[in-house]
Amino acid sequence: MNIDISGARVFFTIPTNIPVLGDIQISETMVVSWLVMLIITGLCIWLTHDLKTENISKRQAVAEMLVETANKFVIGNMGESFRYFIPFVAALFSTSIVSNLISLVGLRSPTADLSTEAAWAVIVFILITRQKIKTGGFGGYLKSFTEPIPILTPFNILSELATPISMACRHFGNILSGIVINALIYAALAVASSALFGLIPGIVGDILAQIPFLDVGIPAILSVYFDWFTGVMQAYIFCMLTTLYIANAAEG
Repeated sequence: MNIDISGARVFFTIPTNIPVLGDIQISETMVVSWLVMLIITGLCIWLTHDLKTENISKRQAVAEMLVETANKFVIGNMGESFRYFIPFVAALFSTSIVSNLISLVGLRSPTADLSTEAAWAVIVFILITRQKIKTGGFGGYLKSFTEPIPILTPFNILSELATPISMACRHFGNILSGIVINALIYAALAVASSALFGLIPGIVGDILAQIPFLDVGIPAILSVYFDWFTGVMQAYIFCMLTTLYIANAAEG
């Protein structure tokens, strides 16, 4: 899905030139997702290289700070018994935040594709269901849909299915909306720049009107919110909901 900001128009098109490898279609989302995983893997290898117990480097200090932050986040939200979820939550957060912010270098964010968040939400939903069955047994899990009265069973099932859908759509909607808003801002500033410099008479005005001067600087300032702040917050919210849902499932 591409954004065209020619003039003041903003619309979406579905790419038709998707490479095919046998029966597998290689989309832009998949390629950038692989790149995100390579970046995270390389960063982890670099941060954990040549670890020491004394006179540690600044690089190791950053690595230890990140690990300690992940420990406090998971244990604080889920409890000491869920310590084994720390690697999963840390991987989920790092993948989300790098995917959200990779658009800053001109690449299309994988999280602007609903299939990415849907895959994450399905994994989280499986973990939630597993925890519920582990806590109350399979029979107890099925019985929970009939509580407090059996007539509410269909609504309880819908509520259960709504969990992964809401998690995926919330993350996807916020990231995509940021991309659309940035595109609208670029388009509006290009039109405003053309109109402003078009007021200059003669060939000078005609030339300057073709250059979107207002696109320089202003979008970068707005990007602090729409890209940086929103990207970090959505990664945090998704991981927060993951830990809370799994912890609540353990309570029965």
